[in-house]
Amino acid sequence: MLLLSDGSEWRGKGLGASASTAGEVVFNTGMTGYQEILSDPSYAGQIVLFTYPLIGNYGVNLDDFESDRVQPSAVIVREACREPSNWRSRITLDGFLKERGIPGIEGIDTRALAIRIRENGVTMGAIAADRATAEAALGAAADYGSVNFVDRVTASEPYAWGFSGREEVDADAGDFRAEIAVLDCGLKFNILRRFAALGVRSVVYPASASPEQIMSRRPAGVLLSPGPGDPALLASAIETTRALVGQRPIFGICLGNQLLCHAAGGETFKLKFGHRGSNHPVQDLRDGSVTITSQNHGYAVNPESLDEARVEVTQINLNDGTVEGIALRGADAESIQYHPEAAPGPWDSRPQFRRFFERITQA
Repeated sequence: MLLLSDGSEWRGKGLGASASTAGEVVFNTGMTGYQEILSDPSYAGQIVLFTYPLIGNYGVNLDDFESDRVQPSAVIVREACREPSNWRSRITLDGFLKERGIPGIEGIDTRALAIRIRENGVTMGAIAADRATAEAALGAAADYGSVNFVDRVTASEPYAWGFSGREEVDADAGDFRAEIAVLDCGLKFNILRRFAALGVRSVVYPASASPEQIMSRRPAGVLLSPGPGDPALLASAIETTRALVGQRPIFGICLGNQLLCHAAGGETFKLKFGHRGSNHPVQDLRDGSVTITSQNHGYAVNPESLDEARVEVTQINLNDGTVEGIALRGADAESIQYHPEAAPGPWDSRPQFRRFFERITQA
């Protein structure tokens, strides 16, 4: 059963590991990409509800992971496919969750649950075999907004990403056209793959890295990565970002957009039910163009907190008008709230990587 913090219970059939867990219940509207979603660090501490009714129909493969582990606490689906069909498939969704020790539930009315979250907002919940166990798990869980999940998902030590994937920082850089530093607050591997495709080598640093450590290799630019949780809790990363502004071109993605906002003196706020899906329209206020984007965040930049003399809002979400991009005036520092690396999602915003490459080349 699934027990929500308001006391309502939703009964279904167990999926994955036989275990109890608690977390913030959120929903994702994507029709595909469940493997990438399950390995996205931005879902740490959350129970992910998939609104698409059939999940697992192409199985789980060895290639499409966005991190080295399953990140959500649990999953909720209407129906889990037991007979996937895809030439890359190696295991069923149920088998994969069992293998990784992740519990889930299937067979509940996911449409009704998604509507409830949209109307009332995200909520804490617990999955267990019975109500008493669920109540115990829910009572023992810390409120999602009070936990620094970045510390749980960031790299433990620096590493590099080259043409063939992860490698030692001091490995031969080969024929790369540039090297950038990445502040890892919950990085997705496809961001590194996209830079490598442009001939850019990435050196990844833990979220606790100092500005001096990040600048030690004289990178051509700095990337502020996506990640989970409330950005206001990340005092160290905010101070590091503030210290890096003006030293090198900066590009922020998702949580990186919020870090740049805080570094410029702005504030963020929690959205009622977040943006999690693959079809969010974003308008660029500079040229009027509209891009369909992949998104996964529960917090947003408060435009009223920004000093217009220092910060320019460059993009907005056409669904609700929230800020989707900012740029610091007088400094080569820009960020976006959505995911240009997709995984999953459309490739419309992939040119953002080339734009950053052009910025570091010009600098």
